[in-house]
Amino acid sequence: MNEYIVSLLFRVILALLAARPALSQTPQGQASPAPAAPTGRAPENLPWTRFHPAAPPYRPTDTERQQIQAKIDQLDGMIRELRSTQANDGLLVDVEIYAEAARWKMAYPEEFFRQASVRDTLSVLDQGIERAAQLKAGKSPWITQKGRVVRGFRSAIDGSVQPVRVTVPDQYDGIRAFPLDVALHGRFTRLYEVETLSSWEGAEVDYLPGTLQIDLFGRGKNTYHWPGEADVFEAIAFAKKAYKIDSERVTLRGFSMGGAGVWHTSLHSPDLWAAVEVGAGDNTSHRIPILNTLPAYQQAMCKIFDNMYEWTLNAYDVPFASYVGENDRNLVKHNSAKEELIKAGIHFEGDTFSLKATDAPSILFLIGPKTGHEMHPESRKVLNAFLYDRIQMGRQVPDRIRFVTYTTRYNRDYWVTVDGLEKHYERAEVDATRSDNRSQYEITTRNLTRLVLRQTDRATSITIDGQKLRVKSAPEMTFEKSNQHWKLAGGREKGIRKKHGLQGPIDDAFLEPFLVVRPTGTPWNVAANEQALRMLQRFDRQYTLAYRGHIRIQDDQDVTAADFTKYHVVLFGDPGSNRWIAKLHGKLPPLRWTKETVALGNKSFPAAESVPAMIYPNPLSPNHYVVINSGLTAAWADWAGDFPTPRYGDFAIFKVQPSSDDPDAVYAGLFDESWKLP
Repeated sequence: MNEYIVSLLFRVILALLAARPALSQTPQGQASPAPAAPTGRAPENLPWTRFHPAAPPYRPTDTERQQIQAKIDQLDGMIRELRSTQANDGLLVDVEIYAEAARWKMAYPEEFFRQASVRDTLSVLDQGIERAAQLKAGKSPWITQKGRVVRGFRSAIDGSVQPVRVTVPDQYDGIRAFPLDVALHGRFTRLYEVETLSSWEGAEVDYLPGTLQIDLFGRGKNTYHWPGEADVFEAIAFAKKAYKIDSERVTLRGFSMGGAGVWHTSLHSPDLWAAVEVGAGDNTSHRIPILNTLPAYQQAMCKIFDNMYEWTLNAYDVPFASYVGENDRNLVKHNSAKEELIKAGIHFEGDTFSLKATDAPSILFLIGPKTGHEMHPESRKVLNAFLYDRIQMGRQVPDRIRFVTYTTRYNRDYWVTVDGLEKHYERAEVDATRSDNRSQYEITTRNLTRLVLRQTDRATSITIDGQKLRVKSAPEMTFEKSNQHWKLAGGREKGIRKKHGLQGPIDDAFLEPFLVVRPTGTPWNVAANEQALRMLQRFDRQYTLAYRGHIRIQDDQDVTAADFTKYHVVLFGDPGSNRWIAKLHGKLPPLRWTKETVALGNKSFPAAESVPAMIYPNPLSPNHYVVINSGLTAAWADWAGDFPTPRYGDFAIFKVQPSSDDPDAVYAGLFDESWKLP
């Protein structure tokens, strides 16, 4: 069964479980038990068919489980001993990935898909034991191994260990920097840690000879969103640390689900790549046809991921190739991206199956004739030639930039940074051209209030939206707009505003290292506090299953002020039960919270039956967020889907529902650009 059919069945299951297309309909669930530890059985009420085939899994015998657990214990003991001797953490991770893979199997026995899963799990543990023994002896032969080798990195997001396969060319010598090819896998029903590690050592790979390639696990099947998105960049950082990499020759590729990941990763961050290849990836959410039926704040959330075809202008400055089969259902979405470019004034030449942009640096749209959801052999040849050509050229810094964004989270394109918007989640554009000698700049903007230019050490004249500004050359310049007039920004900014990494929504806090703080005190309102704890339990449980990591959780009494300088801090409870919410009481201006009422702006709710949730710049650490009573807000039916879209924007008020860990939001929305209620 090919990946397309598997993906189709997967989506049917999603639809049946979700039973709703609209974000605004809040799923109702039963109160959930505490999250399972990684060594215990997962909660029975999780919708396993969301992630696994309908066929019943193999049930390991007691003897088989004992064999696996004995090897886990053996490997864990070796890891503890190595850690006590202060072994290199980067090498220790290369061992830990094997123990962690087996722990996930034991935690979620539904992932013993067949009897061979037992053999594979034992084999993976044996590989880990072998590496641990080598490391104990002061050896680590895998770090100089050529060909396919399994490595790992420790994620800063949640501290988890994540596997990555590296393909090292024979000619790699550790002296000459090599191109890096980053490959994002598609969706396979039985793709989890043990299966991945078992197959990676010997499986054939769609490899570009002469490059050092990394294949991401990407936490399974999440279309490289949230922690999966962070994994792409953390894996690249790992490769640059472990190997000699040419940062100017990094390519990004993916097919199917991997192609969907490439759509948003490349178009959100277009200036990082020597070349990009999108293979048959989805770029449009099922929500787009019903977008106008959603509340305004949810329509805004759909601008982040759901409509990636609307970001296609960002392909203007990155060598960009999109491929799809003629008989693939994603052909329409492939064409919608091309039409977006045509709408922006870009022309193409060629035939139906091969179109090349004539007035953009390097954009290619290919269609495999009479081909479904797979790669056409001749198209593969064309794509390889395209990639090799651009790898040889290296990343080119353009003198003209055309850039679009809807949020300052994704705000940079070569020498242009969008530092402030008139209104988030509305289309913002920059069209900037500089002269060959970089002295003259002509720029037009849309929906911007602040603009940063770099590489301006020769600039003498900059024109923005028809306003000519005489400037003194400097490596970087910041401009701000007030009353439709642009000027050089000077002095420190007053107040707070939405800017890169501090613009929301709630879910944005989980793209970077975060710490969850659990309450231990006496709550103001018991029912509301218990509701907040149920919501925490749901977040912990779902994150563990969907993103293959464990959220950092500490009791409020164990958290220090130093933690606020390292993490986005996520506080659950109320000012009575959580000492850190109490410390922030009155310092989060939009929120007014007493024992009797919870108020946001002119909206007031009974505190005994209401749980406030919000994200806000942390008054105790201004470069970080504080989040109150919320984890990732996407609907559970979307967590492993292509578009896990935030449901609540920057804030929400939830109604206490004793039977639910995902209660109704009675009020939700977005703060304005100054973090105030509109």
